[in-house]
Amino acid sequence: MADFDARDLLDCYARGVFPMADARDDARVFLIDPERRGIIPLDAFHVPRRLARTVRADPFEIRIDTAFHEVVLACAASSPDRTETWINRPIEALYLRLHELGFAHSVECWKDGRLVGGLYGVSLQGAFFGESMFSRERDASKVALVHLVARLIAGGFVLLDAQFLTEHLTQFGAQEIPRLEYHRRLGRALAVDADFYALGAGGGEITGTGAGAAALGAGASTLGAGVAAGAGAVGAAVSGRLALQLITQAS
Repeated sequence: MADFDARDLLDCYARGVFPMADARDDARVFLIDPERRGIIPLDAFHVPRRLARTVRADPFEIRIDTAFHEVVLACAASSPDRTETWINRPIEALYLRLHELGFAHSVECWKDGRLVGGLYGVSLQGAFFGESMFSRERDASKVALVHLVARLIAGGFVLLDAQFLTEHLTQFGAQEIPRLEYHRRLGRALAVDADFYALGAGGGEITGTGAGAAALGAGASTLGAGVAAGAGAVGAAVSGRLALQLITQAS
């Protein structure tokens, strides 16, 4: 993997392949193209009633791309229900580089100045590849997922890749599809010009920081164009009420 860089990783995503490792301290990286793939349909995303009440109450400050490395480290940390992680140090370094280039993003939940939950993933044209999430407060990762989906809908994304179907994701309408069908959908998504920072363009109630950061990002179609986003680019976060409205309108 010494010569494997961010451009190679983007090429893998474009072919439907993603990286994994056996353990945090194992330097080996494997490329995975599973026979069945988990996806979350953006036009059929389900928000459970109790979670909708939580999202509407805005218990967290939602920030976009302000603490990407912290989110990755939190996702890689062991926990009582997950003693090992697939995010080893080479993979961590690759995602940090993709973030610097504008292709990897974090959705973060903050409370009293502390990062209490969030998720990160990779955007490429009209596809977003969800990588991992974590929670230190009840429902924090779920709230982050709702805000991610609202952002993807607003930005014109057509594919949210969850990699594997889990019981946790089925409550949101996640599905499992065959590899061939996934590659068809991926091909269509790569022909779409989507914008991860579209919500920063204005409209709706804004919470969090960096409301004017739409000019920093923008769903670049090439690696070179992605540099415009830069490290630490900040996207506007909408209120929970508006996030739910966007999701409802897409259904």
